[in-house]
Amino acid sequence: MQTISWDDFAKVQLRVGRILAAERFAQARKPAYKLRVDFGPELGERKSSAQITDLYTPEALVGRLVVAVVNFPPKQIGPMMSECLVTGFHDAQGRVALCVPDGDVPLGTRLL
Repeated sequence: MQTISWDDFAKVQLRVGRILAAERFAQARKPAYKLRVDFGPELGERKSSAQITDLYTPEALVGRLVVAVVNFPPKQIGPMMSECLVTGFHDAQGRVALCVPDGDVPLGTRLL
């Protein structure tokens, strides 16, 4: 495993957001959802594509808190521009489970 410095880690902006909308992303190469995530007044709303269709339905995602990287450059994914990376972990079957805060925290809170 490669190690990094604290300064390297500090560059990554991991923030808490709330999913406002989720819909199937029909144009994605792999099954995915288009998400609209609110990161609070400082960062506002951002769009993301997330391959989390195995464990979640769009309806179950709306209102959930998530942890996302908000300082990657925007990335074109098919016809949409992804503005953040929602984080998760692969389970034993390879499905992605969201990385979420253990309690209610203010939108935009940074993981430290």
